[in-house]
Amino acid sequence: MRIGDIEVLAITDGTGTETAADILTRPGTDDPWACHQHHREPDGTLTLPLGGFLVRSRERTVLVDAGVGPHDDGKYRGGALLDSLAAHGVTPADITDVVFTHLHFDHVGWACVHDRPVFPHATYRAHRADWQHFVTGDTATPEAIAKLTPIESQLELFDTDFTLAPGIDALHQPGHTPGTTVYVLSSGGRRALLLGDVVHSVVQFAERDWQVIWDIDPAAARAVRNRIADEAADTDDLLVAAHLPGMRFGRILAADGNRRFVAL
Repeated sequence: MRIGDIEVLAITDGTGTETAADILTRPGTDDPWACHQHHREPDGTLTLPLGGFLVRSRERTVLVDAGVGPHDDGKYRGGALLDSLAAHGVTPADITDVVFTHLHFDHVGWACVHDRPVFPHATYRAHRADWQHFVTGDTATPEAIAKLTPIESQLELFDTDFTLAPGIDALHQPGHTPGTTVYVLSSGGRRALLLGDVVHSVVQFAERDWQVIWDIDPAAARAVRNRIADEAADTDDLLVAAHLPGMRFGRILAADGNRRFVAL
């Protein structure tokens, strides 16, 4: 996929499996998925792709999110990200920046392995609010501390929106986590948004009041998701998130107040 002069590629790492009704629902409704059966597996599960996105501009080779890593707990299985990069002719040493949409475990898995940063020449970038929440604050977990502390010597935290390189902008959109950040690519009159976990299923574009169990602030997360979808509706803006089917880009179409995501 090209956004003007910027190339962006889905980089697969593995898959996760969850029961759809357990993680994503409408409060107060017994089975909201009954109207969306075709968006889940026959057994009621969701298959969640895991991985990140490679963004190449004239100045940077950027990895947006780092998958789940060499991990297999029976529900989440990763390990393919480095091979996926290699298939595009990219080695870990080629990555100039690793930027995180947020710091949940399935987005930081290749940050380090065996206590060493995987991307030796990269600057790692995360929002300060997420770093405090997951690594240094009262809500930090041993798993996040172990995974992320080894990258501190290469880490730059940010707490405002910023431009990483021409056409690559970071926008703070808290809700899913305190530091959730959307990355906006713009070049040649085109625009694409890398949403992280602003959405976990295309159903969330159609259903305004659904929420996912991992949203730290569900009301804020819904507001962010609906604002982004409404602004993108019936425009040429492309949207993508790592957990959407095939990690495929798509557009939002709207009619009579209803929205739907149409994958390219």
